[in-house]
Amino acid sequence: MKKRLSWSLLLTLILGIALLAGCSDSGSASGDGEKEDDDVLKVWSFTDELKEPIKTFEEKNGVKVELTIVPIADYPTKLKPVLESGVGAPDVFTGEVAFLKQWTDRDYWENLSQEPYNADELEGDYIDYVYDLGKDSEGNVKALSWQTTPGGIFYKRSIAKEVLGTDDPGQLGEMMSSWDGLFEVGEQLKAEGYRLFPDEGAIRWFAKGEDPQPWVNEDDELVMTDAKLNYFDHAKKLREKDYTAFAPEWSPSWNASMSGPIAYNGGWEEVDENASDKTEVFSYALPTWGLHSVLKPNAEDTSGDWGVTTGPVPYFWGGTWIGIYSGSEKKDLAWDFVKMMTHDEEFLTDWAKETGDVLSYKPVNEKIKDDFSEPFLNGQNNYTFFLDQAKKIEPGIVTKYDQQLDTLLGGQVIEYVDGKKTKEEAIEEFYKQVKNAYPEIKTP
Repeated sequence: MKKRLSWSLLLTLILGIALLAGCSDSGSASGDGEKEDDDVLKVWSFTDELKEPIKTFEEKNGVKVELTIVPIADYPTKLKPVLESGVGAPDVFTGEVAFLKQWTDRDYWENLSQEPYNADELEGDYIDYVYDLGKDSEGNVKALSWQTTPGGIFYKRSIAKEVLGTDDPGQLGEMMSSWDGLFEVGEQLKAEGYRLFPDEGAIRWFAKGEDPQPWVNEDDELVMTDAKLNYFDHAKKLREKDYTAFAPEWSPSWNASMSGPIAYNGGWEEVDENASDKTEVFSYALPTWGLHSVLKPNAEDTSGDWGVTTGPVPYFWGGTWIGIYSGSEKKDLAWDFVKMMTHDEEFLTDWAKETGDVLSYKPVNEKIKDDFSEPFLNGQNNYTFFLDQAKKIEPGIVTKYDQQLDTLLGGQVIEYVDGKKTKEEAIEEFYKQVKNAYPEIKTP
């Protein structure tokens, strides 16, 4: 009797342990202490823009999506280890253009050109440069994007009328369609106490967009175009002619300048808010998302006093691409989410109308583009403006080196503008820094 009882107890214990193990394997603890099941789709991103789409996806599919948001400064370093190890890896993750090309040629993202995705069939439905950026070096699609992010010059209409005699976007675009024209506008603004741009860095996108070529060619040679060399001179002229407000991008003074006059001390030092002199900035070089994420939050009281127009050359800034982790065990569900975000016509139509996000998906754009009227821009249809700019952006110009090389170049431009180096010294130092960072690149 005792022996049978012992075996019975032992059997009960074994079954209990197995049951506990099974429960443990069926899900992992979420941040709020609840258990997740096998249907949870894990998504990682560097912005919160997926929050609302995820709610829609959950409602439509009856599944749970777990979104992990990592600040963009930490995103690549935190994501890379989990993608390489597979431990805690997401099923879907996004990539920003700054590090996109570093990832497409790795095995992180699933190849969407293959069955059952067949993303090659979608090529004609996307704006060229956006679709191109999601490919690896062999032409396979690794990631797609629902948005396009061309830029323009956002300007204050009241200042334009006062100084330039018109606030019409087309006429102002003509005035600023060349570097000489841009500087002439800067001179007129200065004469009336205004400044063309917040700082010299505002023109870097035009320098990048003019004569667009990859930073590094197929022979691993650094491509230093005349436009990039002229960037030094154009930035120096802005400083010497006093066409900027010395309000560096993303600084408190930069944000404050959008809503009205700011203290002006005629130097690169931190702006003294107690200074008696004030100036007002006329315009800002920003992309599509700059309207909603930068201008509107900082210049709420000036709504309706803005417009957007063209500068010397077209350019784009930023963007979010999305793809499936190659090691995911939920690829079918992951693809459903990617499809919804990038080419579900019903969802994208609602999304664009609700957020103002300018889409890369042409079938929806053709249906909705003419119906936009942005109150912040005095009723201007910025949607058609940006779609027109997007057509002018050359595909195939982004490389994995761009973020670092752009930063190095910008640093040396500032050294020259500040008078710490001659132009020749700054360029030579740039070449040295490139060689130190990337020994494989052949510099002049």
